[in-house]
Amino acid sequence: MFVARIIVPIFLLILLGVSMRRWFGLREDFWPQMDRLVYHVFFPALLFSTLSHFEVDLGAATPMLSVAALFMCSGIVLGYAAKYLVHAPPKVYSATFQTSFRFNSYVGLAIAGGLHGHAGLAAIGILIGFMVPLANVAAVLMLARHSENHWLREILLNPLIVATAGGITFSLCGWHLPGMLDTMLGLLSQASLPLGLVVVGAGLRMQGLNRHAGTLWYGVTVKLLVLPAIAWGLARAFGLSGVYFHIVVLLAALPVSTVAYVLAKRMGGDGDTIAAQVMLSTLLSALTLPLWLLLMGL
Repeated sequence: MFVARIIVPIFLLILLGVSMRRWFGLREDFWPQMDRLVYHVFFPALLFSTLSHFEVDLGAATPMLSVAALFMCSGIVLGYAAKYLVHAPPKVYSATFQTSFRFNSYVGLAIAGGLHGHAGLAAIGILIGFMVPLANVAAVLMLARHSENHWLREILLNPLIVATAGGITFSLCGWHLPGMLDTMLGLLSQASLPLGLVVVGAGLRMQGLNRHAGTLWYGVTVKLLVLPAIAWGLARAFGLSGVYFHIVVLLAALPVSTVAYVLAKRMGGDGDTIAAQVMLSTLLSALTLPLWLLLMGL
């Protein structure tokens, strides 16, 4: 019942986004702009506000970060293995390679907050700041042959990374924002999760469901079942427990980020197949995420 109270509202908001895109008559370019607003303003505000008010213990978080780095590397290896296990054209492979390790931060933050409150948000915030650069570098390097973008600048100036680094710095230094600015960030934070989940739903696309089925299902299976199992084993081996154990397995079990589709399109990869993987992983995670949470005793 506890898991249902957390998961069901999250996926209802995602379905609301699907419905709004289909029936609200908004212009098609509204949703990419809303996604940009959430990604560059609302979510950074949530990460900075949470981490700057939380007593961050990087020493205690180091084993969690080690587990995250190892399962991320495992996902990258599994993504690369698809080149030999599942044959696909180069542009399809370079786009779908990232399915094995990219994660949806919006869904993760919503669940982490529901599970452990500010402690869960702080733990996943640290992980996001640590993992996003790794995921971006791996995905961009695979797609780089199709792109002329300044990808290094995009990684270094990623708003989630900047917000996480800023929040941790404020926490470690004992700094505090002026009261009115702090209140403003708190208000932005409250809007970030519902808006982010609605945008996830609006971004789901059906293209590519009937193409490259082997590649499609390989990536989704790895992301929802294989990677969290690897994270679970690593977390046990490193002796993680409590909030750090829950959050690192949760991060591994999250559906594929919609950013993966945006990046593939922007860098010349095949967008249709990765769009289908994002949609399938998001919908199927409504079943697999509760399973992993129940296995963790939540």
